[in-house]
Amino acid sequence: MKDRVPFDVMTYNTVIGGWAKCGRVNEVEMTLKKMVEDGFDPDNSTYAYVLEGLGRAGQIQNAVKIFEGLDEKEGCVQHVEVYNALISNFMTAGQIDEGLEYYRKMGSKNCDPNNETYVRLISAFLKARRVADGIEMFDEMIGRRIIPNTGTITSFLKPLCSYGPPHAALVIYKKAREAGCVISLSAYKLLLMRLSRFGKCGMLLSVWNEMLDSGYSSDVEVYEYVINGLCNVGQLESAVLVMEEALCERGVYPSKLICSKLKNKLLSSNKIETAYKLSLKIKAARCNENAQRYWRAKGWHF
Repeated sequence: MKDRVPFDVMTYNTVIGGWAKCGRVNEVEMTLKKMVEDGFDPDNSTYAYVLEGLGRAGQIQNAVKIFEGLDEKEGCVQHVEVYNALISNFMTAGQIDEGLEYYRKMGSKNCDPNNETYVRLISAFLKARRVADGIEMFDEMIGRRIIPNTGTITSFLKPLCSYGPPHAALVIYKKAREAGCVISLSAYKLLLMRLSRFGKCGMLLSVWNEMLDSGYSSDVEVYEYVINGLCNVGQLESAVLVMEEALCERGVYPSKLICSKLKNKLLSSNKIETAYKLSLKIKAARCNENAQRYWRAKGWHF
């Protein structure tokens, strides 16, 4: 291949990076040797890939030895890309405190962490349920004016909405909004789901309004979360209004489970007339939904 394709540093880095992602240390070493033999000096990206490959192969201590040996190579160890690779190795292995030590060393080397550094650290903290440390690191990230993108915020909220109360997720959400981050519809749904489950009705409605103000439309999942949350705290009249809005104004049909839950709550609260009227509206909406499905199956779309 070298006879047909001219190799340079970028080409070698691409090949080394590919082997590194597979944890193929022998191939990484062979390619690195050929790179040096061809007269190309490894750069920061090269060493980052080498450390990544060693980490994926479970050879973290070897990665540390190479990293420490880079002190004699000017311009390598000070680079954030190399630090990120080593920190990521520790985070993946669950050795968070060890990775945190190298994060702190960055300051003494005049190496500023970047977005990738913080994402890896915060994600590791949240995965390990060290929520306070994750929020503290997020504060530091925002304080450095490193603004995470939409997908990153969603990735932070996802684990927070899978365990424990929604307080920590709301803290991240509010700080992200204040920093000017764009919140995705998926992130809003995660928050609504968690708030609904814990019966945080006031905050549920507040987040819902903020979602609508951001330009997103409510789909069936959103309506189900809101109705379920209102049912959980006994605000049945409000739940009925939201159900009617979904059925009559938006043409959205919540699941039978949510409809049955609301009707049973109304009946147990002796709101028989309200439950009956709601049942008629749900029945009419279901007929309309079934008709739409039938005609769409026949090729008619309206």
